[in-house]
Amino acid sequence: MLVKLISGDTPRSRLLSLIVLLIGLALLFAPFLFPGIKSLDTAARIAIFIVLVASYDLLLGYTGIVSFAHTMFYGIGAYGTALALDAWGPSFWAMGLGTLLGALVAAVLALLIGLFSLRVRAIFFAMVTLAIASAFAVLVSQLSAFTGGEDGLTYRIPRELTPAFRLMKDRILDVSLNGRLVAYYLIFFASLILFLVLLRIVNSPFGTTLKAVRDNPFRAEAIGYRVVWYRTGATVLSAVVAALAGSLLAIWLRYTGPATTLSMEIMIDILLMVVIGGMGTMYGAVVGATIFILAQTYLQDLMGIASKATAGIPLLSELIAPERWLLWLGVLFILSVYFFPTGIVGRLRGEAK
Repeated sequence: MLVKLISGDTPRSRLLSLIVLLIGLALLFAPFLFPGIKSLDTAARIAIFIVLVASYDLLLGYTGIVSFAHTMFYGIGAYGTALALDAWGPSFWAMGLGTLLGALVAAVLALLIGLFSLRVRAIFFAMVTLAIASAFAVLVSQLSAFTGGEDGLTYRIPRELTPAFRLMKDRILDVSLNGRLVAYYLIFFASLILFLVLLRIVNSPFGTTLKAVRDNPFRAEAIGYRVVWYRTGATVLSAVVAALAGSLLAIWLRYTGPATTLSMEIMIDILLMVVIGGMGTMYGAVVGATIFILAQTYLQDLMGIASKATAGIPLLSELIAPERWLLWLGVLFILSVYFFPTGIVGRLRGEAK
């Protein structure tokens, strides 16, 4: 049953199976295992970024397309939900309609980009997507009356998804059963469903053809496959899933702005997560997103503790000072790429053979 649920795409490594299982269980029971606002927010962001990174891996790892417009689709989904809630009020139908419209706009834009740009060489396509994403970010910032500009949009979501709503008065394991918990499980199960859909896609005949197009597009064209159509299809599917991930972020944060969805920093983060986890492996998105988000969230705190513990060693305490966390984050990822050139998942699967 479980093998069928994951479309027959097993981790193919005992250690990887254990890691993925632990991540899944930690996210499933996060509100009870790691109580607190920060830890719950971290778990929600991990779930969202797993979907976002997996959708990008559909492009980069499975189809061989380098795109810098993925955060644009992510932002379109977030703004679609945000604008709908801002305009029509905190209702589930407004939230659903905004999510649907955001995904639809992302699909249409991805289709246009694919049809007009995927005929050019890879590097030129990457430059085209970078230009379009940059132009879109500028447009969002300038339409301040509509999008809130650089300040973004703050809006209300349905009361059933807020801390003000209580399922029951009693607590379970000292956790209040309120709307915030409902919102978290909405994010978790929606992310799980989207991830399973992506697994189904990459293990379908369509996904197999994408790998053929990635490995040798000329041979794929020669045996009758319309390479441009398959690449465009992958671009559209990837954009739709990224937009849905953006909608989940908008629901969770109750705020949408350029810095949270459209910035180039997020695009670089996505690339890092794909490379660290392993390209062409959906499980790479699970591992890469989890490691990256945890390091991004807690590395500075851990360095602060280590710096205080080594206060008597001047040079060492200065080197691991909390304000240098970005430096050490970069060092950690350089080392991970050096020791895991095929990504963590690729390395674990290689060792299991």
